Amino acid sequence: MNNQDLVENLKSTFRKNSTQLKVFNFLSDQEWYCRSCEGKNLASEQYAAGGGIQGLQRGTKSRPGLEIKTERKFCNTCQKQTTWDCWTGKIKAANAPTNIPSELVEKILSFYSYIDVIEQRQRPRHEIIIDHRFPMERWGNIEEAHNLNMSETEIKQKFQLLKKDSAGNHNLLKSRSCEFCIKTGKRGTPLGIKFWYQGNENWPHNIPQVGKNAETGCIGCGWYNFEIWRNTLNQKLTEFKQDN
Repeated sequence: MNNQDLVENLKSTFRKNSTQLKVFNFLSDQEWYCRSCEGKNLASEQYAAGGGIQGLQRGTKSRPGLEIKTERKFCNTCQKQTTWDCWTGKIKAANAPTNIPSELVEKILSFYSYIDVIEQRQRPRHEIIIDHRFPMERWGNIEEAHNLNMSETEIKQKFQLLKKDSAGNHNLLKSRSCEFCIKTGKRGTPLGIKFWYQGNENWPHNIPQVGKNAETGCIGCGWYNFEIWRNTLNQKLTEFKQDN
């Protein structure tokens, strides 16, 4: 299949007028595009997230993922360094998340009492995202299996609740942090705080970047388990105060 045929074939797999189709329409020429400029043009908060770039990279059960390069470049329009994306023209195996069954969704929300883990606020359903602790960016070809009879212990091991409201989207912040970690090997700093409850800022050299075993490298990052991260940090501060 030549490139033009591939482009047309891919376009037929998107929902009409969807953000993903709009993003793919200009990325299909394999040129570099500034996220800030194109995001404003599309007027969509989903440009970089699952509805846009990330969704294109992951693919779906009916569409392959796209190989998209991302770099920081100077934008003459924005007059500053911004994030740019370029489709290489290549496709890859899809890495689409399995939808969490509605029964399990309710079980997870009830377990956490609709409280987001970062701001510790009880929120209405539409302001909450169920976040996989192990980021999908690192899943590789594995796919999460969702057991309707999942125990509370398993729920706590796999999920946390993040906020998504008009004031901010913590799930998007986590995704960007994970992308940066994969690209640079430097682990996340939630809220700009350089603290890790296990390990340090560097991704462990003996842990693979992608696949089931990659999850071990996430342990210690606040984005992976914000509750343990906060509790450990508070304990460190208490010990420091007592020693001084």
